[in-house]
This record gives sequence, C-alpha cells and structure tokens, in this order.
Amino acid sequence: MKIAVAKEIEVCERRVSLIPDIVAKLIKQGLEIYVETGAGEKAFFTDADYEAAGAKIISDPATLWGEADIMLKVSPPQEREDGRSEIDLLKSGSVLISFLNPLGNPQIAQKLAQRQITALSMELIPRTTRAQSMDALSSQASLAGYKTVLLAAAALPKYFPMLTTAAGTIAPAKVFIMGAGVAGLQAIATARRLGAVVEAFDIRPAVKEEVQSLGAKFVEVKLEEETVAAGGYAKEISEDSKKRTQELVATHVKNSDVVITTAQVPGRKAPILVTEEMVKAMKPGSVIVDLAAEQGGNCACTAPGKDIVWNGVTIIGPINLPSSMPVHASQLYSKNITALMQLLIKDKALQVNFADDIVDAACVTYGGEIRNQRVKDALQAVVV
Repeated sequence: MKIAVAKEIEVCERRVSLIPDIVAKLIKQGLEIYVETGAGEKAFFTDADYEAAGAKIISDPATLWGEADIMLKVSPPQEREDGRSEIDLLKSGSVLISFLNPLGNPQIAQKLAQRQITALSMELIPRTTRAQSMDALSSQASLAGYKTVLLAAAALPKYFPMLTTAAGTIAPAKVFIMGAGVAGLQAIATARRLGAVVEAFDIRPAVKEEVQSLGAKFVEVKLEEETVAAGGYAKEISEDSKKRTQELVATHVKNSDVVITTAQVPGRKAPILVTEEMVKAMKPGSVIVDLAAEQGGNCACTAPGKDIVWNGVTIIGPINLPSSMPVHASQLYSKNITALMQLLIKDKALQVNFADDIVDAACVTYGGEIRNQRVKDALQAVVV
C-alpha cells in the first residue's frame, strides 16, 4: 500500500497533509510513505525530516501521483503550470483524500468520477462523537478563530485589556463576535484572554451556554424557524429573519471596537451580517475581521484577501488563515486524515466500507460515480 504526500501548489497554501512524526507511526504499521520533494518546507518540515522518519522522497510529481494507491492533500486538486490538472496525474482506481470543496466546486467531483478515483472529502466528515478525531473543519477553524483576534488586536489603535496606570485608566476594548461555531468560540476565548469585553451572537440558541461559559455575553434573537442544519451547523435563514437579525446586531456593531464575523454556509455565498450602514455607524479606528471573506464575506464592504479602510474602519478579509500557522495546522490535519485512513486500511489493504457512516458520508466519488446527493444537486445547478 503506497501512500503519497503531495506538495501543495495552491497559492499561499503552506500546510502539508502528513508531518514526519505521523509518517513514522504509519511506517511502523507496515505502510509505505512517499513524499514529494519540498512537500513540507513551507510548514518547516524538511525532506531530511521525512527521510529520518522512513519516508521515500520523490522528486518527479508524475511518478508520485501515478504510483500512489492513496494520495493525501490539503487543498483541492489544482491546475499545474504545465497546463495539466493534478487529477489527470492520479492513476485510475486510486484514492484521494483532501479538502475538495465539493459543494462549492462540484466540477471537481465530476472529473474525479470520470477518472475512476475514489475521493473522500474532509469537509464532509460528519459531526458526530465518533468522527471528532477526523473533523478537519473543526481543527482548522479553531486555528482561524485564534488568529482573527490577533489580527484584530494588531490593527486596533487601542489596548485590548483594561489598564490602570499613573497616567489614568484605560477602558478595555469591546469585541463583538458573530457566529459561535468552533472558530467563533476560539475567538471568544482568545479575546477574553487578551482582556477584552466580549459579546457574541449566533442564530442557534443552543450555543448560548458555551458562549457564557467562556465569559462572553450572549446576544440572542428569537426566530420562528429552524436555525440548525445537519451536523450542528447554522442553517441559512429566511430574508425576514435576516432582517430581524440585522436590526438586533446593528447597535452592538456600532458600539464595538472590534467585530469578528465567522458565519459560513457550505457551498454558498456567505450571508451578509454587517451592512454598509452598520460600518458607517462604527467609530473611526474600529476593526472588522471577516473570516468568511473567501466565500464573499459577512461584511458588505469586505475585499477578500485584502485589508482596506472604509469610512475610517479597517476591514480585514483574510483567506486561508490556518495556513498562516502551518506547523500546528499541519499537525492537527495530519491527525485528522490519519484517523480517517484507519477506517479505510485493514491488514494493509484498502477497504471502502459504506456500512461505516463516516466513510459513507465523506466519500464523494466511487466506481466512476458521484455518490453524494448534495454534490449531485450542486453539479446539476451549475450545468443548468
């Protein structure tokens, strides 16, 4: 069984799918690990580190991809500089495990099916107790939530904590966090550790206790519709509910020094939570960090991938924040992807068992077909 670790070619991607420590453990289990030259360099893991762990370093990408039984990646397959897709390099019948963005870009699933690739998407790991060790979305979101607060603190022209000095007392910064999923909760905890006064909002009432347990005030809105989707994620709500929500949060946005938004809907444009009018009402020098920038942004003024000043407010639209902390991001992702592989490899042989709910949910393509109905629907919408 040959397991390959690809060098990521997406711009700004610094993570690697397996770190040397994990490689050593897999080799002890009797697996062969092949690593593309330079795969871990941007995450500060050298080829020598992988060789010391027992991996074989392969310099030719075509050889690596063409011989792998299981190919491990972080980012979805990309177009190479030579014009070929990474998907084209995979041998028919092999397995690809990676983030695939199958709902946002279902054409990838179509190409993988055409190539007879068994593809498992890390985004589709179910949110169950048994699958926690494989939940890469959560592990990476935690990193992103932490980093958003550091970006905000660096951009804010104020202290975060309250300080009492001989020159007077400085009031603590007011931070408003929109969305109390994994990223939002980590942002709350980080902002509190830095000494800020924190409020948090989420359309899911069930997260109230989690928010309060971290020392933040929960801003609650009463909605007459279901707000929780499958897997515990926030559900896209009606236009009337969006309007009521915006009316509630407008005052909190206005009075905050920092606003951090984290609301995302898989496969869809991020909902607008902070309107232009809300930004206009904020104090000059205030900061917004929009964690949903890659999906269009929760703030109407966000420029994805850029830091801008709009009406005196600094708006930061980061993309792929976990990649900015590649050491620990790679460490966590390695453990996630290895835990998933344990379900697929039995006695050194590949066994794709659809009776296992995790494998069944994560497997996008198999036997030349797209298995996931949501991905099929997304592809049909693109075709139409």
